Formats: sequence, C-alpha cells, structure tokens
Amino acid sequence: MGIFGNKNSVAVSGEQYVSKTKGYDRIVTKEAISQKGLFDVHRVGEKYYFEIPDSLFNREILVVTRFIKTPSGAGNYGGEKISENTIVFEKGPTSNIFLRIATLVSAADENDAISKAVNNSNITPILEAFDIKASHEKKATHLIEVTSFLNSENPLLALSNPQKDSYKLLGIEKDKSYIKEINSFPINTEIKTVKTYKAKSVKGKRKKALPAAVLAGVITLEINNSFILLPEEPMQKRYADARVGYFASSYLEYGDDQQKVDRNTYIHRWRLEPKPEDFDKWKQGELVEPKKPIIYYIDPATPKKWRPYLIQGINDWQVAFEQAGFKNAIVGMEWPENDPTMSLEDARFSVLRYFASPSKNAYGPNIVDPRSGEILESHIGWYHNLMNLLHSWYMVQAGAVDLRAQQMEFDTELMGDLIRFVSSHEVGHTLGLRHNMGASSATPVDKLRDAEWLKKNGHTSSIMDYARFNYVAQPEDNIPVEDLMPRIGDYDKWAIQWGYSKFSEDLNRNEERELLSQMIVDSVTNNRRLWFGGEGRDFDPRSQTEDLGDNAMEASMYGILNLQRIAPCIKDWVKESDSDDFSNLDQIYKDLVNQYSDYIFHVTKNIGGIYVTPKTMGEEGEVYRPIDIQTQKQALVFLNNYIFQEPKWLMRNDILNAIQSPRSKESVTKTMESVMMNLLGGSRLSRMTFISERYEDENPYRPEDYIDDLNQLVWGDMNVFYQTNAYKRKLQKSYVANMIALYKPDVTEGFVEGLLAELSKGYTSNTDVRSLALDNLLTLQGNIKRTIPVMTDRLTIAHLNYLKREIEAVVGETQDVDPLFIPFRKDISIKEDGKE
Repeated sequence: MGIFGNKNSVAVSGEQYVSKTKGYDRIVTKEAISQKGLFDVHRVGEKYYFEIPDSLFNREILVVTRFIKTPSGAGNYGGEKISENTIVFEKGPTSNIFLRIATLVSAADENDAISKAVNNSNITPILEAFDIKASHEKKATHLIEVTSFLNSENPLLALSNPQKDSYKLLGIEKDKSYIKEINSFPINTEIKTVKTYKAKSVKGKRKKALPAAVLAGVITLEINNSFILLPEEPMQKRYADARVGYFASSYLEYGDDQQKVDRNTYIHRWRLEPKPEDFDKWKQGELVEPKKPIIYYIDPATPKKWRPYLIQGINDWQVAFEQAGFKNAIVGMEWPENDPTMSLEDARFSVLRYFASPSKNAYGPNIVDPRSGEILESHIGWYHNLMNLLHSWYMVQAGAVDLRAQQMEFDTELMGDLIRFVSSHEVGHTLGLRHNMGASSATPVDKLRDAEWLKKNGHTSSIMDYARFNYVAQPEDNIPVEDLMPRIGDYDKWAIQWGYSKFSEDLNRNEERELLSQMIVDSVTNNRRLWFGGEGRDFDPRSQTEDLGDNAMEASMYGILNLQRIAPCIKDWVKESDSDDFSNLDQIYKDLVNQYSDYIFHVTKNIGGIYVTPKTMGEEGEVYRPIDIQTQKQALVFLNNYIFQEPKWLMRNDILNAIQSPRSKESVTKTMESVMMNLLGGSRLSRMTFISERYEDENPYRPEDYIDDLNQLVWGDMNVFYQTNAYKRKLQKSYVANMIALYKPDVTEGFVEGLLAELSKGYTSNTDVRSLALDNLLTLQGNIKRTIPVMTDRLTIAHLNYLKREIEAVVGETQDVDPLFIPFRKDISIKEDGKE
C-alpha cells in the first residue's frame, strides 16, 4: 500500500508528491460499498471516492449531462441533454489531481516542429483540483473524494448560468441537494444527482416563473452525468464536403509545410467496421455485418401500440447501409425492462426517449468524439403531442385523396405509418445526416401525379427533406395511400454510402478525400436525385421547407386545388359528437390557412432568387445562377391570381362565424400583408439590382421592371370606373407602407413597418432601390391625384385620399400632373413555348 510521508518529497513534473494521504485500507474498509468500472467507485458512509488509475491520466473522457426529471412547465424532459464536455485527469505538482476541460481549437501533427508552437500557445482550464487521499501502489491507483464536487454547482455537472437564467434560478440549495446513485461500468461511470435551486423573484406580467418556483420558491431537478472514456485510438476522420449533407466538427490545423492555416472539418458518423473474420468478404464486395451494429432502444414509457412503428422507422435505414456494404448495420429493439445492469441514461445505449409533453416535436441529436467525429450514442427525443401535428399535416395535405384523413382520430395503421416516417427522419439525423431541403425539387411536378413513377421513386428523393405528404396528387390520379408518404430515398442511400463506405487503409486522408470527391462528381453530375440542396437558408427556391416538385407555381396550384376541395368539408370532418365545441374547427382552419400560406411563400422565393449549386474547381458550371426572368414573372402572376385577388374560397362565413379566435378571421389578410412586405423587402430588391448589373447581357429581371409589373397588378388602371373592396384596400395600404419603408426607413412607424425598415436600411443604403421607391411613390401620387376627381365610389375616394396624404407626408405635395406623365406599364408578358 502506498503511504506518502508528510513534506518529505519535492514535486518534479508531477511525478512525486508532497502527500497528506491516509492509508488506502483505512479509507476503503470492509464497510465500504464498492463498484468496479471506468473509475472504481467507493461509498464510505456519506462520502464518495473515485479510484483513478494511472492509465487514465491524460486520457480524454467525454462528460454528457442530461435531465432525468424536470419540474412541470420547464419545457425540458428526462433524457434531454444539458451539456457535453471533454475532460482529462492529470497529476498535479503536489499530492493532488487536476481535472481539466479539454478544448480542441487547434492541433498539429506531433512529428511537425510547429506542434511545439501549438502546444505552447494553448492551455486548457483547470476546473477542479482533488487532494489524493490515498494511493494503491500495486494497482497504481489514487483515491480522490468527489462528494462535494458532484454536489457542487459547476458547469460540467449542473446547469450553466444561461440555463439558470432561462429557468429564473439562483444558486444551489446544498442542504436540499444530494447524490442519488452512482454506477460504474467498463468504459463509463454514471452519476445521478438531485439538485435544488433557489428561484428568483419574478416581476412583470411577461416574466413567468415555473409553478414549483411560485409555490415553494425553489425547483428540484434530477440530473445524470455520464463519464465516457473516449477510444484510445480515435476513428479515422472523414473530411466534410459541402455537396453531401453531414453534420460536422472542425478545428484549425497547423503543419510545417503550410503557407496558410487549414481548417480541418470532418463529418459525424458511427464507427462501422467489418468483423475480422469477414474482412476478406468485405474486400470482395460482399455484404457483411459490422463488428458493432448501431442499436436503438425504445423507451419503455412509449405506448405499446406505437413501438412497432418506431422500430420500423429505425430498421428502414438497413437498406441504405447495404449500399455502403453492411447488412444488419442498424437495429431497433424494445428496452429490456427487467435488466438492472441497464439504465436509460447510460451513455453506452442509444435510446428513443418518449416525453409526456404538449409540445409537437421530435429531434435526433448525437454525441460525438470531438477528435474524430465518431458518433458514440444518441438519445432521440419524441414528444407525445407530435401525433397532433401529424394529424393536422396529413388532413390538410392528403385529405382530398385519402378518405382515412377525413376524421379527427386516425386509425392505428395510418397514425402508425405517420410515426414511422418521422422516426426514420429523426434517426437519419442521429446517423449524421443534415436536412436536405432541396431533395424534393428533383421530382418533376407531373411525376407527382404518376402512380407508377411514385411507386418506384417516391415523391421526394430524401426522407431528410421537409417534404411531408404528396399534396400535388389529385383525386383523379388514384395514387395509392402508401405512396403519399416519404420514405428512404435515393439521396439517403447515396449519402450513407458516401459517409460509411470503407476504403483501403493504405490510402492517406488526402487520397481518400480525392476519392470521395470523385465519387460525388461521378454520381451527382449524372443523377439530379442525389443532389444535396442544403438547409433552405439561402436564396435558392429549390431548397425550401414543406415544398414539392421542380416548379413551385405548378405544385402550389395543385395544392390549392386540393385545399379548395377540403375547405367546404372540414366542418364535417372535425365533428366527433353533437356536444363538441368549435375548438377542433378552429385548429384545423388555422392549419388550412398555414398550408395555403406555405404554398404562397414557396412561389414568392422565386422572385429575385439565385440557384446555389456547390461545386469544386474541377467541375464544370457555375455555383451561382440567377433565376430566369420568365420563371420570376410566372411567380408574380401566380401571386396575383392566388393572393392579390381575394381568396374568397378560404374566407368562409360558415367557418369564420363559428370560431372564436379573431386571429383566424384575419389570418388570410395577414398572409397577404406578409407577402407584400416580403416582395418589397430591401434584401430582395438590392439582390435584384446586383443581379441586373452582374448579368446585364442575359436579360435579367431588373428591379425597375419588377416594380412596374407589381404596380400594375396591385393598382391596375385607375379611371372613372375604378372601385375597390375591403381586401384590395388593405392590399394597397400594405403596398404603400412598404414602399415608404423602402424610400425612407427612418420615418416609418408601426411595429411591422419599423421592422421592415430596419431590415431594409443596410440593404438599400447607397443603392438605386431608394431612388426607385421615390420615383414609384411620385408616380403613384400623380395617378391618385388625377383619378380622385372622376371617382364616384365614396369608400374608394376616401381610401385614395388617405393614401395621397400618406405619400405627401413623406415626399411632399407635388404640382399638377405633368402632361408628359407616363403611367405604369399595363402588361406582364410571360413566354410560353418561346413566344410572348
């Protein structure tokens, strides 16, 4: 047994210690409750000790902190992650052990001289220092007491300051906090604690405290901390590529031969390797089972009727892994409920956690080795009320073609299939895949009505898109109901193949990178269905959420046709009994309007849009291309037909007179106002200005022509017969308010107009956009002044006088209309088959 004398040694690089330790056997007595594992854990009375072996010093350990139980109203649930950090234990200069938080910001090959400079420039913070209470010479281990550390308020094991602020909490109440349980396993140690926080006093109507905080002045959380030993040999990294959608990590990389610092960006993926005995089969191209398959367990709190569908959603990915060379690579199974060696919070197990929550959501995170991108485990979050969202989506998108959707409670098979689809989508995230919002654009709109084509290909090439259900299909198309839903598609199989295929170990990382790049060129160039369209955050109308097909105008037209079929029916569909109130009708009507709004905005993004196609310098074609003028004009005409003209089919009195929410009654008008604000946004017009200058030889849609076209649609010809209705007056007021915001954002009043003005300032400063806005306001002012004297409709006269004064307040009062005044253009020509 190692017993260090007091003050009888000198510290040398942490190898010798000034020790104040007691004997090992005096601490770990027969009464101690001990467990072997990553750390041997000993409980002695109310104290806990970790036994740290020398072999763990400077080994990287991932610490994942999760909720186990949360108070009502918190918005977080058991199984959700709080934080994720990498730590190392190291010997201190005296009789102590340091716990450092490891930060991977920059790195260098240890064989390069520059690695010394990197090491000299970076130091990781010491979070905690532990006295060594005793050492065991034969086992080469050291005892540290961790009781106070585990019970303390530190960012590794408890809530961070921003998280406490979100809950409106102060510090930990130590007398009400304790260690509940510690379990140690070969590669991980799991710690459960109960932590009670004092709540802040909350003032103000908008600042709501948690119910427990109001009642007791404190809240109590149950938290799990997983200490997971990272592999001694990190998995080989795979470089990320913008043309395939994977989540990724990165750090700065230094090397002796560099002339600039490189950013090393690598994808997140599981470590899939053939079994040693199958290696030759794998090299010959045979499907082999991985040494360690990916297993997802279903939370035993999940209702039994839905478990088979969740498992099917997991197992659906097997076909994708087969394309990468592995069979039975991913498996879903039920949790073994009576196995005391397993815990839902144990970081060795990936689990789909089921939350009793009113939230309509699901998410698929993963925990990765920050050194390599290796996915170590995942806890998928599944909220019970997600079924409500799935019901609404399916009723308004497929209700016209699937009789099963025409009721408030779906049968088990239909809801199960909807659950299966979402399960597959979320599992895709846990495999490393990002959203591919451009996938649905690879499907021609006419194919969305072709039953034979859909059976073979599905309505989108990726389940990672937000392409929910085939709303383009019309009743007369007779599309089978199973082909209305997304499924694992061509892109999904290709992306798994690209990310998970193994190559010869003789390849260095740069050679592998070139091979993977060539795979993309060879495959994606010849197959549009393998294209990764990004997250939908750019100006590319191909990459949008909730859309379908390669032409938003055609797809949205079919979608609206189906909504027009559904609108007269929903009052009957939502009725469950004669005693029902109208809350179901209110909800489904909102969903109907939201779906209509989605269709409108899918079209809007085409105006001033830019196609973005990531490429390497070895590929042909441009990365950025503006959308052709005819497509943009087609979009503008669509908007005139379906939103500038009042959609009376949607504003049904039999519905609006039955629901209580005033917002529902104004929702269509709000959509129109949002569209106008979007169309006259400074970002869009500045972008169109840039495009018209950059591509002036390619007949771009110039902003002045666009504004003329928009004017004609909103105002038409003002003459003696000119008359407005309430909807058109709101449209025109919105137009003028937004045009004023473009011209003089500083004088704009009102929340919405002010928001637009703030957004426009940076885009329109020192551009022609403000000049065009002034010119347009002056022209409109002249037209109004010329028209009012010959008008006869009182409300229209009042409306135009109001707008005249609004414009005068900004541009001043002009003289009589110039006889050379040229009115707005009266036509918007769209080419069809090469003709005007």
